Amino acid sequence: MAAAHCNYLSTLPATNLKSRSNHSVRLNHTLTLKSPKNSWMGTKLCVGVKPHVLVCTRRPFSAIVSFSLPTANPERVSPPQELPKWSSKSIKSFAMGELEARKLKYPTTGTEAFLMGLLIEGTNLASKFLRAHGITLFKVRDETVKLLGKADLFFFSPEHPPLTEQAQSALDWAIDQKIKSDDGGEVTTAHILLGVWSEVDSPGHKILSTLGFNDEKAKELESSISKPGIKDD
Repeated sequence: MAAAHCNYLSTLPATNLKSRSNHSVRLNHTLTLKSPKNSWMGTKLCVGVKPHVLVCTRRPFSAIVSFSLPTANPERVSPPQELPKWSSKSIKSFAMGELEARKLKYPTTGTEAFLMGLLIEGTNLASKFLRAHGITLFKVRDETVKLLGKADLFFFSPEHPPLTEQAQSALDWAIDQKIKSDDGGEVTTAHILLGVWSEVDSPGHKILSTLGFNDEKAKELESSISKPGIKDD
């Protein structure tokens, strides 16, 4: 019945497909639709369409990767001594903690976020030590919400929630301890964990204490990382 009132596409030339260096594709179509009579309007219809469609694939993006963590006083060492480097897992754990603070809609990145970041990364020395003593991500997250509460539903954290003073002090403690050891190695996630424990009034310290972490476990961890050639895994 439709064939009685409307012809099908009368002209449909081949598609001209051209690939460009920027992975864009330009499609050129000439489409003509002819009908002697429109069944519902009673008029003739002749439509010519020549669209130019530019289809772009997703372009590669650039990302800035930090190879260090913030310290309040980067000039804490004097030449020729250099600041010790952070391990890659320390940097990744820091980023995971920052992201977790954003997910919980907190305005800052605190010591509690450091703990969650360590456990989210999951393959580092500190996370293995924590899990071996029954401290898991879910427990830390639950204790964090109990201690700090839930954020406002309509609040949005900044892209990089700034560090609290206690979180900054924990990183500084980790750097200072590594400088004192003078073993030339990297600053590991264990140093971050011990730095959190050193901040006795911080949320991270309180959460660790609630979950069974104590000075004896801290000394055990400190003793394990004092061995030469220790790696953050």
